Order: sequence, then C-alpha cells, then structure tokens
Amino acid sequence: MTATAAPPEAVAVTDPPVHKPSLRKRLVPYWLLLPGILWLLVFFVLPMIYQASTSVQTGSLEEGFKVTWHFQTYWDALTEYYPQFLRSLLYAGTATVLCLLLGYPLAYLIAFKAGRWRNLLLVLVIAPFFTSFLIRTLAWKTILADGGPVVEVLNTLHVLDVTSWLGMTQGDRVLATPLAVVCGLTYNFLPFMILPLYTSLERIDTRLHEAAGDLYARPSTTFRKVTFPLSMPGVVSGTLLTFIPASGDYVNAELLGSTDTRMIGNVIQSQYLRILDYPTAAALSFILMAIVLIMVTIYIRRAGTEDLV
Repeated sequence: MTATAAPPEAVAVTDPPVHKPSLRKRLVPYWLLLPGILWLLVFFVLPMIYQASTSVQTGSLEEGFKVTWHFQTYWDALTEYYPQFLRSLLYAGTATVLCLLLGYPLAYLIAFKAGRWRNLLLVLVIAPFFTSFLIRTLAWKTILADGGPVVEVLNTLHVLDVTSWLGMTQGDRVLATPLAVVCGLTYNFLPFMILPLYTSLERIDTRLHEAAGDLYARPSTTFRKVTFPLSMPGVVSGTLLTFIPASGDYVNAELLGSTDTRMIGNVIQSQYLRILDYPTAAALSFILMAIVLIMVTIYIRRAGTEDLV
C-alpha cells in the first residue's frame, strides 16, 4: 500500500480590516455644502418667508402693515391684473419660440460647422453681456425709431401691414407696440438659449451622423431621428432659461412698450415703488411664481428628459 499524503490544513482567509473614515472626514462634504446652504437661507428662503407674510398683511405705509391673514389679497390681485398675467405669458412664450428658432441653427453651426471660428462665434454670442441690460434695451429704441431704416424696410416689404393686422404694431409705428417688446425680450434672452443648445449639440458624437448616413438616412431624417432628440436637454434648458426670466421682465415693456403693453413685472414694480401697496405686490409675485412653476413642471414632464444641461 502506498501512503497517501495528509490533506493540507485549511488556511483561514480573513478580509482585510475596513478602516472607517473618521467623523471629521465624514463631515467634510457637509462643511463644503454649508456656505451654499447658508447663502440660500439668507438670500432666498428668508426673503420668501418675509414676502409670504407681507402678502397676507393689511394696512398702509403711514399706519404700518400687520399680519391679518388676509388671503383675499390673492384673489383680488388675480382678478384685477389677469390681463397683465396673460400678456406676460404670451410675450414670454413668443420670445422663447423666436429664440429657439433663431438660436438652434446658430448653435448647430457653432457646434458642427464653425471649425477654427468656434471660439470667436461663442465670444460674439456672449458679447451682449459685456454691456448693461439697460443699455442694450435702450439701443432698441434707436433701432426701432419712427422713420428709421428698420421701419422703412419693414414698410417697403409690407411687413407692418401684416403685423398691424395681427395687432402687434400700430400703423407705421413699431415702438410702444407688442412687437417692440417681443423684439427686446428676444434679443436680451437669446444668449440664454444659444449656450445650452450649443453645449448639448457639442456633446453629440459625430459618428452617429456617419452611421445614419451609412444607413442611407437623409440629412433631414438624421436631424429628426438623431440630432434633435439628443439635443433635447439643451432645448429644455434653453427654453426654461428664456421663458422664466422673460415672464417676469419689466424693463423691456417699460422702455419699449406703452401702457397697453404692460407686463406683470411692471405692475409689481409699480405696486412696490409707486403705489406702495406691498401686500398686493407680494401676492402678485407669488401668483406669478406659482403659475410659472406649474407650467415648468408640466413642460419638463412632457419633454421627457431629466438630463438638463
């Protein structure tokens, strides 16, 4: 008989000890977040709470305002100024659509066709930010001045006849009309549309376009099936960055419009600084915020994308 070797003893395998991070290291992320949280609390949450309390107060500037939980202010403000709410949403929506129609081709050009001129075109897009918002808006008063070259060209092309029929202009006059306000909004907020669109388009792998071409897809089909769906995060971000500030804007309507083109931002500004009715102004602000928040929520859900640029 041959002797068989005894089986080797089993060696116990033990996991290396896990060193838990110290309490100090675990708290580092929270310490890094603390300045931002404090900033939001001081400059966003606290003013919101103060405005909420102001909206349910009654009284006057001479006698003082007291919190009486007067929620009727909201209903009164909505029923009295609903035309300005509708006008603001209409102007902001029109400007957003125009910014998308103007900004998408330009963003596409910069992302795919600009080549070495890409950086220069990006600088030109953000060039308006180098000057004051007020100066840029005032410049449009010169551009759209009565008897100016722009108005003359529009008259020659009979464009003003169409816009007058649509109620956007009045005869041969462009200033102090809805068209002037929409033009100002479109110009001032166009960069907010172009930059997110460019960022989203620039991320698209060009090999996908080549693959679509190999499958005999037409350029229009490639755009519809590949480019536009992949750029939806930029479309959603750009439209939000345009529509939200445009709906509450008051500078363009104040400088380029008239009393017939006043937006809700003009009403809020007037209530705060001229009429001195602080509860109504605060209530109008919260109503506008609620309307925009509801519209944005529905829009994001219908857009079907959560990957915002």
